[in-house]
Amino acid sequence: MGRLFGTDGVRGVANADLTAELALGLSVAAAHVLAEAGTFAGHRPTAVVGRDPRASGEFLEAAVVAGLASAGVDVLRVGVLPTPAVAHLTGVLDADLGVMLSASHNAMPDNGIKFFARGGHKLADELEDRIETVYEQHRTGEPWDRPTGAGVGRVSDYAEGFDRYVAHLVGVLPNRLDGLKVVLDEAHGAAARVSPAAFARAGAEVVTIGADPDGLNINDGCGSTHLELLRAAVVEHGADLGIAHDGDADRCLAVDGAGEEVDGDQILAVLALAMREAGQLRKDTVVGTVMSNLGFKLAMEREGIQLVQTAVGDRYVLESMKAEGFALGGEQSGHVIVLDHATTGDGTLTGLMLAARVAATGRSLTELAGVMQRLPQVLINVPDVDKTRVNTSAELAAAVTEAEAELGESGRVLLRQSGTEPLVRVMVEAADIEQARAVAGRLADVVKSALG
Repeated sequence: MGRLFGTDGVRGVANADLTAELALGLSVAAAHVLAEAGTFAGHRPTAVVGRDPRASGEFLEAAVVAGLASAGVDVLRVGVLPTPAVAHLTGVLDADLGVMLSASHNAMPDNGIKFFARGGHKLADELEDRIETVYEQHRTGEPWDRPTGAGVGRVSDYAEGFDRYVAHLVGVLPNRLDGLKVVLDEAHGAAARVSPAAFARAGAEVVTIGADPDGLNINDGCGSTHLELLRAAVVEHGADLGIAHDGDADRCLAVDGAGEEVDGDQILAVLALAMREAGQLRKDTVVGTVMSNLGFKLAMEREGIQLVQTAVGDRYVLESMKAEGFALGGEQSGHVIVLDHATTGDGTLTGLMLAARVAATGRSLTELAGVMQRLPQVLINVPDVDKTRVNTSAELAAAVTEAEAELGESGRVLLRQSGTEPLVRVMVEAADIEQARAVAGRLADVVKSALG
């Protein structure tokens, strides 16, 4: 069996790859593994279960709840809430486990299961591996040790989760948003109620789009992967800025008053300066990934802020932040982690903090985001090559050295193997887009000849 857990839980086409049987089995296995690890010792275990609005989330939620309760875990159903809300509630309710059903920015037919440990943190890799092993053992015939009578889990709805999470979001803001007009694109997803409520309670005038989930329209032509509607709405309504979330609202992209995109790197730059000014940017450091735009790195250097870069993936950003005690990190895609207030990327919190900076300074988002200049970036995927040799090919190394010499300090080259496909990604940044395209094209040709 191939590994079920990816970098962000278990995902697949709902009712094809991700079935009710799989959801139930993984939930039972998770309960048994955490019990073996001593997580439940001395008390009756509790789990928080939430989901995004996908139609498939309804039956998958039922399967997860049934699995946990059958293993003796009491379940608090919080309903449709963002992934960071489930993580937050898992922590503040002192639950032993959190489960979120979502495929994030993926299309509606997909769904996923993500487990959170006590405190709302991602499960350790070794626990995920153990859950897979235990699940497979019992899927092929080994019987479960099942509680009976009063030992089975009880299931209840926790309606207070919505207000508790919104109150947390508003409560951590450094200032109110009075006087701001904000357009919110909720991607017909999990934040359709949460985000407008939080922005309104913080004082903003709110216009919403993509806030009518019907179970089928999540991420459909809207949200952080489709900014066209938000751009138009911000201009139409004369708003100060726009905020776009994905299906489970763990990411945030923005649009300024002119309708121009403000990406995750720019958001990080704005928040880094705000947090340093407030004395909250520990070690004057922000964490990004190797895909962070060179313009972001140059801007941070100019401002005296250190940039630590990790492998691609918000899990690696979070690992670095926790290990070194950093307060802020994220990705160009809009996963932004403010570790003092969240254990995972939180799109609503990020949007609120960005808007708070606009309100506090009286400066436009255009001006604030201008702290960094995004350098043109070209990405070429080269398929059907031996990606394992990308770091050992002498021919490729020579071509990269030549390209870096041509670009100088105003450009950058990154070659990396895909984690899921037989291809190598060639990324080139340069001050001039045509130069970036030319260099990327030449390197892609060398990848084909050297690794093909």
